[in-house]
Amino acid sequence: MTVTGCHSCDQEANFDGLPPRELIASDEHWRVVHAFNSGLLGWLVLTTRRHVMELAELNDAEVATLGAWQVRLARALGEEFGTSKTYVAEFGEVSGFHLHFHVVPRLGDLDDAMRGPGIFSFLGVSDDEQVSAEARDDLAKRLAARLTA
Repeated sequence: MTVTGCHSCDQEANFDGLPPRELIASDEHWRVVHAFNSGLLGWLVLTTRRHVMELAELNDAEVATLGAWQVRLARALGEEFGTSKTYVAEFGEVSGFHLHFHVVPRLGDLDDAMRGPGIFSFLGVSDDEQVSAEARDDLAKRLAARLTA
């Protein structure tokens, strides 16, 4: 089911034309993207491919692969950035987006105020603070290679 006005549904409708940052990896249930409004390179989003808005709405097949995706992404980010900690969060409060999980590397040199929930100060930053599309695409290609190795 595609819902008009849903960003995630629009992205799915253009699946074959997505840039690397919007299609780092996928399976029939999940798609991995780089957050578009983040000031932190490596802020990934694991999103459902079908129109699902609530965790309890996941079907058994989606549930069966959710944890594996989260661990695979944490490992890939750890390899890429040398991090020993990855945050995973889900709130689902933004209209127009499917249920999604933030998968965020906690960089070693991160200021204490930015750790834990403070990490979200990197999200929703001004245009000039956001990671460029080029940098997100470059990282996406490297992570895609790690995830398929």
